Amino acid sequence: MSTSSINVKPRILRTHLALYVKDPHASASWYEDILDMEITASEPRWVFLSFGKKHHDIALIKADPAMLRAMQIGDINMQHYGLEIDGGLDDLRRLYGMLLAKNVPVVKLTDHKVGYGLYFTDPDGHRFEFFLETVHDDEEGKRVLGHYNAPSDPFDLQPL
Repeated sequence: MSTSSINVKPRILRTHLALYVKDPHASASWYEDILDMEITASEPRWVFLSFGKKHHDIALIKADPAMLRAMQIGDINMQHYGLEIDGGLDDLRRLYGMLLAKNVPVVKLTDHKVGYGLYFTDPDGHRFEFFLETVHDDEEGKRVLGHYNAPSDPFDLQPL
């Protein structure tokens, strides 16, 4: 292996998330309703969903309990998946109101000093965050995040 191969760094253009769920088709209905996603592919064992621009952003895969035990997947898992929203504080407030109206469990509201987070869970307990960016310059965001040591302070948000 050459030295240049060791120094290669990934340049990430976008991401997607694959989640184990009990019932991919039942869960897909929640993702369509709550996150306004569209199904782009499905079969009995999985459903692929898109926010509308790419072929898929989230894949829901049927969890086979025996396979999960064999893989030793336990209680330590993804903490959350952040979804940066387009808009302002009233948009976040409207999303909060929608989650409450649809009985989606809201976990917490936080001030990260670079934005506000509204955390909630899907039917399988996966935690998501609607994130409203408030510091739009990346270098300033890094400075603020470091200055406050990546805070997760309580935040009072009134739903609309």
